[in-house]
Amino acid sequence: MASPRSSGPADGTVTVILNGKKTAVPRRAGETLLESARRGGLAPPFSCEAGNCATCIAVVTAGHATMRNNDALADDEVEEGYVLTCQAVPDTADITVDYE
Repeated sequence: MASPRSSGPADGTVTVILNGKKTAVPRRAGETLLESARRGGLAPPFSCEAGNCATCIAVVTAGHATMRNNDALADDEVEEGYVLTCQAVPDTADITVDYE
């Protein structure tokens, strides 16, 4: 079994919508949504990468992710599907996230 921080291959796809452009990259086990987006050649917004500032906020429109840390989003925002992409790791093989 791969460790949670493994960067090895995983089945599935991370689809990122940024500035109206949709980019799909193969999912890697343990990789955050922000890391996946950057590996896909995108430049999504981010700052602290610690789950504190919410600069990297996006909404999950398909699939599910779990945040390692969340010191910025309210419970109702999380219930609406918002995540901190610097802390969110996909729980499903395929996931789509929109930086709106």
